[in-house]
Amino acid sequence: MTPRSLRSCLRLLLAGIPMAAMTPAWAAEGAQVVIELFTSQGCASCPPASQVLSEFAKKPGIIALTFPVTYWDYLGWKDDLGLPAFTDRQRAYANLRGVRQLFTPQAIVNGEPSMVRSDRDSLDRNVRNARKAGAFPVQVRSTEQGDRIAIEIDAASGPETQGEVWLLPVLHKRTVAIGQGENKGQVIEYINVVRGLQRVGSWAGRAARYDIPRSTARVGEADTYVVVLQGGSKNHPARILGAAAAPGF
Repeated sequence: MTPRSLRSCLRLLLAGIPMAAMTPAWAAEGAQVVIELFTSQGCASCPPASQVLSEFAKKPGIIALTFPVTYWDYLGWKDDLGLPAFTDRQRAYANLRGVRQLFTPQAIVNGEPSMVRSDRDSLDRNVRNARKAGAFPVQVRSTEQGDRIAIEIDAASGPETQGEVWLLPVLHKRTVAIGQGENKGQVIEYINVVRGLQRVGSWAGRAARYDIPRSTARVGEADTYVVVLQGGSKNHPARILGAAAAPGF
């Protein structure tokens, strides 16, 4: 422990604040990009995209997430990670742009749908464009306190003043042996698999605080989580305005 940290601890003790009850506030330090990869275990062209996502997940400032969909289950293999809510989310993105047919793999960067498949160069171009736009316009922070999660959202600093706060339970890693369908015989590793979409509340451009049970982030085998502030609504998702990843994400 450094002299500086020791002085900080002494100040907490003198103030009567139990050190064990304090968990530092966290945010996605320098986060500029959220990648949503819509994929399926039954999609033959999806494994390369999952590998590309794994590469981007290691880069600083990027929150890379896997959203398994359900509409390819009829091909002979049911995706055991797929959720209808993820299919609905991808369809909502498509509807806003007048696109009728869904496809996988598809990458969404910062809530802006693109035609990226497993093309590393195209995804890299989209990520670089997102970085050029700078950090997210709204700061998102969270603190874990016992069995509660406190989420703080700063006031708007730009034109966007409407949105929703979402907590996404995430499973760090899952290896799946595919028994049937287009990927029969393959063993595929999925990273940062989203296990649910938990709406925390609405945001109206002002500084706000939300307090939720920690159990909200522990569903579907999830072992970590991400908080996202997104413009629009569930059925009309718009640009992602801010995001934070849990410690050790």
